[in-house]
This record gives sequence, structure tokens and C-alpha cells, in this order.
Amino acid sequence: MARQHGAAGSGRPAPGGVPAGPPADPAAAGIGLLTLVERTLGTGTAVYVPGDGWIRLTLPVEDGGPAPVTVDVVADTRRTPHGVAYLLPGGGLNFGSSFFTPSDLNLAHRLRREGLLVVGVTPREDAAAAGDIGPDWGLAAHRRDLASVVEALDGALGLPYQYVGHSAGALLALDAASHDDSPRLTRVVALDTTGPYSGDLAVRAAQTRDAYESRIARGSYATDPGLPALLARAVTDPGGSSEVPWPPDPGLRFTHAGLAHFALVRTALLPGPANWIYTQGHAAGSYSFGATPAADRFGLAHTTLAAWHAATAALGSGLIPDALLRDLASVWAGDGKTYAIDWERITAEVVWVNAELGRGDHARGPRLIRAGGNPRVRFAVVPGYGHGDPLWSQTAAADVWPLL
Repeated sequence: MARQHGAAGSGRPAPGGVPAGPPADPAAAGIGLLTLVERTLGTGTAVYVPGDGWIRLTLPVEDGGPAPVTVDVVADTRRTPHGVAYLLPGGGLNFGSSFFTPSDLNLAHRLRREGLLVVGVTPREDAAAAGDIGPDWGLAAHRRDLASVVEALDGALGLPYQYVGHSAGALLALDAASHDDSPRLTRVVALDTTGPYSGDLAVRAAQTRDAYESRIARGSYATDPGLPALLARAVTDPGGSSEVPWPPDPGLRFTHAGLAHFALVRTALLPGPANWIYTQGHAAGSYSFGATPAADRFGLAHTTLAAWHAATAALGSGLIPDALLRDLASVWAGDGKTYAIDWERITAEVVWVNAELGRGDHARGPRLIRAGGNPRVRFAVVPGYGHGDPLWSQTAAADVWPLL
């Protein structure tokens, strides 16, 4: 669809707000909302994509930095929204991969059908090269980028809004809420994330933070988890031999399909400073070794390999800033060193839902929010789900999303 510059008819937004009353042309009202967003934020090249009852705008917000924050807006063309949901993806992910996958059943469409204008805010590292990312791309920088988008759109739309984040995006949502005193901020939805640990896990988190701090001191500013290539090989050449030693016999190698499933299901066993935070893995499933790598047996319980492949194929750089990982680990450590969230300042309603096999049953964050005087906090753990399953599982719409 060609770039739009406005929408005619009674569905066009009035200056500084959403359309008043039922529009004569709901489709024009949806387009009108997106053109209002484009006029409010628009410095990059806008792309409009129509769908069945909806329309999507993708807009890189050029601000002179090395890479833009990208804003995706999904508007319903059949009804006027009563609020806004800002969707914040996890580390290394973007709006399309996190919330618009699978294309026919995703969380963005679920929220749209509930009457919300969906606004995805993808961090600038998704559009960056490794050399663009610096030592200052931590949680505070992400929060400032988000705040600039929210402040601009709140002035134009004037609607109640909420933050909805997954993984690192969920901690960003909570951090943003602790700095946001707008009366229009109504709730925060945190999906499979970790607040401060206690005891031995807090000590381990502090060690993880220090490991990333050391990487930054050595001039390493970005981490590439490598999932897109891993999953692409599993789909295009499943029986081929990978370069990774096979645990029962290190002289042999995982198949591509075997390695991808092992990495998804047994993430906690992989090397790396932060993989220990998963109770089991990115995905629920099973893996058993056979007599040879080709005889291994494995499977995913909720999210198909095709969905994982589609999600990772939608990524830009896939990079995660080491400064962001450092700050996340600092929040997990809970000792106030390097970075901390002011839990007592979160006054909006909080809905915090974790996956049993992902970040697990760690509820200290919700308890700290309640202890700060906010009684509107709900915490739940979804049994049998891995870290990414609440987004991409074929059964998430029944098992998880009603909790949100």
C-alpha cells in the first residue's frame, strides 16, 4: 500500500485526539489514527500494510542517532480504541518477532480486538550494526527512548495507556512505570521476567553483572545470541552436522535440528553468563540422546519450530547491548549497584505472569511493589511453559493471555 498522508471523511482524527464518536468510515478512522501518529513522530519513511479489519504502520523514528527506534502501530479499522498498549519486546527481539508472530494468532491482534491501539516500540539496536552500539546503551537509555515516544503520542492521543513487555521488555515496562506519573498510565503487564533474586541466586546475578561490566571495560558492547542462523539451519538442513560437540561423545556433532531443539529446550545448560536464569529453557519440550546424534529424539510442547523460525527470521540485527544485559543483571542482583528499579514508585496496576520453565516462580519483584504501598499487583506462574511460549504457543490464547 502506498504511503498515506491523511484520511478523508468523518473518521479523520480531530487535532490532538482520536476521532469523536462512531466514525462514518471505520477504515478511514483507523488510517486517520496512523497518520496522526506519523505526523506526531514522523521523521523516517512510513510503511503502511493493510489487513483484514486492521492496518499497520511501521515508522523508524530518525533522531540523528546511529540507528532509529522503530515504532509499529496496529489500528483496528472497525472500532475506535479506548486505550493504548505499548508493546516492548525482549532482548534482541523486535515488535514483529515478539508480538506479531504468528501472523494469524498473535498478542498484538488480541489486544487490538480488545479495543486497544497497539504501539510497538522496538529498541534502536534492532536497526544497528555492532559498531553502532556503545557502552551507554543500557536500561536507562532504553527507558528514555520509550519515554520520548510515549510523551509525544500521549500528547496527541490523550488516551489511557499501559505498558506490556516480555523478558527484558517487561523489566523496561516496570522501570518506565516507576518514572511515569501520568494519570493515564493504568497498568503494567510483565510477561516472564525476573525482579530481584535473593540468597545464592542474587549472588550469582551479581557475578553475571560483573561479567558484563568486564566485557564492556574490554570494549565489547554487544552480544549476538545467534538464534536466527541456528533455527534457519534446523529448518533448511535438519539432518546436517553442526559444529557443536554432542555431549554423549564430544567427538561427534549435533545435527542442526538436534542443536536447535537442545538450545531451545535446555537453555539453562548452555554456556554463557546469563543462561542460568531459565528454570529450563526458551521453550517447553523434551530431548533425549540416542546412540548417535541422528538417533536423538526431541520435540517442542507448545510452540512449533516453524513459529520459532518465523519469529527469529523477523529480526533485524538480533544484537543485545552488553550495557543492557549488565543493567538487567544488576536488577536481578537487587543490591543497588550499577542499576536498580524503584519498586515503591510503581503505582499503576501490575499484572506479572511468568512461565514455569522460563523465569519460574520468583515473586520478589511483585512483593516489593506491594510493600511499597501498591495493592493492585497480581503474580501468576503458567505451568509447563518455557520462556517464549507465552508469545508464540498455539495454546497461549487459552492458557496465558486471559491472565493478562
